[in-house]
Amino acid sequence: MRAARMVGPGRFVVADESDPVPRPGEVVVRTHAASICGSDLHKVFEGTYEGDFPAPIGFPGHEGVGTVVESRSGRFHVGDAVLTVPLPGLGGCYAELQSVGELFLVPLPVGCDLGRLLMAQQLGTALYAFRRYWPDGRPATGLAVAIVGAGSAGLFLLQLAQRAGFSLAIVADRDARRLRVAARLGADVLVDTTSESFPESVAAATRGVGADLVIEAAGPDECRTACVEAVRDHGRTGFFGLPEHPGLVPFPLATAFHKGATIEMAGSAQLEPGLRAFRDSVELIATGAIEVGHLLEPRFPLGKLQEAMEAARDHAGIKVSIDVALDR
Repeated sequence: MRAARMVGPGRFVVADESDPVPRPGEVVVRTHAASICGSDLHKVFEGTYEGDFPAPIGFPGHEGVGTVVESRSGRFHVGDAVLTVPLPGLGGCYAELQSVGELFLVPLPVGCDLGRLLMAQQLGTALYAFRRYWPDGRPATGLAVAIVGAGSAGLFLLQLAQRAGFSLAIVADRDARRLRVAARLGADVLVDTTSESFPESVAAATRGVGADLVIEAAGPDECRTACVEAVRDHGRTGFFGLPEHPGLVPFPLATAFHKGATIEMAGSAQLEPGLRAFRDSVELIATGAIEVGHLLEPRFPLGKLQEAMEAARDHAGIKVSIDVALDR
């Protein structure tokens, strides 16, 4: 099979590799497409990968769709279309073939558009997070949500907040192109953080009260600080973005304490029993309830994974994907 390997910090090669052999409880998936996650960029360009080089085959790709071609699982059979959702760091979808455990697979509808349903992996993590930030059934009508980061996750969180009934949506980002997409998706207030203060903009939009729910979907420490400053007294904050760096980080604990703010984290959606959020995300995209058209380009063949990684790093698109089928 053809597969990519990271051979040094920020460097990939694509070559012929041995086909994977599944263990009991695993299947081999022929990858149709994969997408690049922000956590991949951390490992590739920001030095968070601590393993040896060359890295494992197909690493660090973990957002993939494809078809089962060999099975040692009682749950999945040859010919099944699946979404692959292994834990970050354990995926290998930057390869034509990958072995995946049955606990990290979601069945896809027969005859589905695999390219569109590829986005159910990212949506699944966002849906899992949103349900923690704003539990099902909590009324949102008349309330304000504010989101820092208009990447793929932030834009999914915007759509989920709208579905939950929030009446005012504020979205902040440094990229004007992403803010335009947020506007098209229904954001009421746009904040360009290259020239505007997020907390001050939220205060202005909410008459000084602050947002009822504030979500950080970018990663930098300063964004988490801004979220705590922007939330209303006794409001809720959700941290989605990856930590800027390992270890201790600065945090405005006094501000959060005096506001009585609730702070929710939402990692490891892949460990949710039954992969409920991922399964629900497949349905949301398949039925058109969640829009993904703005995430489908650009796409690169597997042989140009290096270029694709650099494009994702440089924000050439909101979501950069790898069309593995183009290499066959």
